Amino acid sequence: MQLSNQKTRNELGFNYVVNSINVITPYGRKRLKSISPFKPGGEDSLLAELSRLEKTLDLVNKELNTIDLLLEIFMEIKDNSYTIKRSGENVLTVVELYEIKTLLLQMKGIKELLEPIADELPKEFVLQDSTDLLDVLDPAKQRINTFYLYDEFSEKLKLLREQKREKELAIRKIKRVLKGKVESTYNISMTPKFEYVVSKSDKELMEKASSIAQLTLSEEDYITATFTLKNDDQVYELQKDIEELNLQIEEEEFSVRESLSKKIGDKRDLLDANCSIIGELDFNIAKALYAKKHKCTKPEICTEHILEIEDGRQLELEDILTKKGKEYCPVSIDLYDGVTCITGANMGGKTVTLKMVGLCAMLAQYGFFVPCRSAKIGLSSYMHILIGDTQNIQRGLSSFGSEMEELKEILDRSKSRSLLLIDEIASGTNPLEGLALTKSLVKYLSDKPYISLITTHYDNVAALDNVRNMQVRGLADADFNKLAREIRYANRIERIEIIGKYMDYRIYEVKKEKKIPKDAINIAKMLGIYQEIIEQAKKFMEDREYEE
Repeated sequence: MQLSNQKTRNELGFNYVVNSINVITPYGRKRLKSISPFKPGGEDSLLAELSRLEKTLDLVNKELNTIDLLLEIFMEIKDNSYTIKRSGENVLTVVELYEIKTLLLQMKGIKELLEPIADELPKEFVLQDSTDLLDVLDPAKQRINTFYLYDEFSEKLKLLREQKREKELAIRKIKRVLKGKVESTYNISMTPKFEYVVSKSDKELMEKASSIAQLTLSEEDYITATFTLKNDDQVYELQKDIEELNLQIEEEEFSVRESLSKKIGDKRDLLDANCSIIGELDFNIAKALYAKKHKCTKPEICTEHILEIEDGRQLELEDILTKKGKEYCPVSIDLYDGVTCITGANMGGKTVTLKMVGLCAMLAQYGFFVPCRSAKIGLSSYMHILIGDTQNIQRGLSSFGSEMEELKEILDRSKSRSLLLIDEIASGTNPLEGLALTKSLVKYLSDKPYISLITTHYDNVAALDNVRNMQVRGLADADFNKLAREIRYANRIERIEIIGKYMDYRIYEVKKEKKIPKDAINIAKMLGIYQEIIEQAKKFMEDREYEE
């Protein structure tokens, strides 16, 4: 069974992070696309993955110049997988041979860059030596990023080309002699290409050129006519010899390409392995650079099903706030099997905390560092986040109906070591039934071997046995006089931002007997709701608390 569905990965911001990992090579992109989570029982493999990333991050910090040079090579690497695959059973073209030579030069460059720090590298990043194959494609060992079917590939090819050059030189000598005779006899001047160009407006010269037996009209436009020196019988014979040599050269070049293709095919496993290593190296450097930029840390992986997160951050929101010049308020939380409810007014960041928890847990299970000061994480078998007030218009479901359908899917799929994140369940129906459904769900989940984190605006839900209640600090410590002065002359958008500035998004555990603060009424008052309504709301609350 999958760890999570696409919707959950999107909601948590996991896909946002993955899409922000800046892999460069096609092999790195292939590696990134192939990521899969480590499930319970795979802790040792996950620890090895995280250790590899930790070593990569150390290299990024200590050998930044080397990493920059490495990335420059990465930028030039193309996907040669298909060419490598073809090499065993097909004759590669000159262009394909050039591409393989280029890849081998890039592998050589990577290997040489990493050799001085070989002792610090994870063994998975060490490329196999491909010098023998590079020597095959570069027999002169010039190590220049060009390719030609060099004479060194074949003595026969070298001989045929020499014979062709000799005959071409002989033709030029003969034509130079013919050119000299025509020029002296008819008092004209021809180009080095044995051409005589005449303006068509000069009728006399046109007639003269047309009357010269040794010239033939080869090209004309509306301004000029070009006459070319005719070949004599000796030149015709030499040209026939060259045509024959060209056929033999083509055959020998094919034979050379066939031989080179076979030698490349014999090394396909090595090439494929090195390409995979390049992808792994690219992938880990990209993860390390991302972790460095976003101050992510290596999580501690444990066998118990727990989540302990210190100063966790939801990266997608943090990026948005950073672009606006605002600071993110980190949140710490400890979770274990059972139900934990987070209560507090809207604007208190409950949903963001829910997403932060899921993001940290999911990133860890996929072998990434996590956005927090520290984390201790036990692997989950299933993760799902249910964000309240969702719509399924295509199926004609109301927000509540869609929510209940998704909740059933969660309950059907949940098993031991699940992580369930549920936001404001049943908020789309009437409060009485919403409270009843929420309390019933919390009671159902309270003895299940799941970590269930539920946000709700129903305070007395957390009063159930075996349920922890976490409260958003909100405006509990805010200076309301100062806040009132700031908000008095602000416009609507500014008021929301000012309240957000004073909001403390951290959470703390609330004991059953402690009275829970009512930030919603304070916020409503500050945003200009009439005092009469505020006072009546307080009275209703007092009456309800008295009844309870």
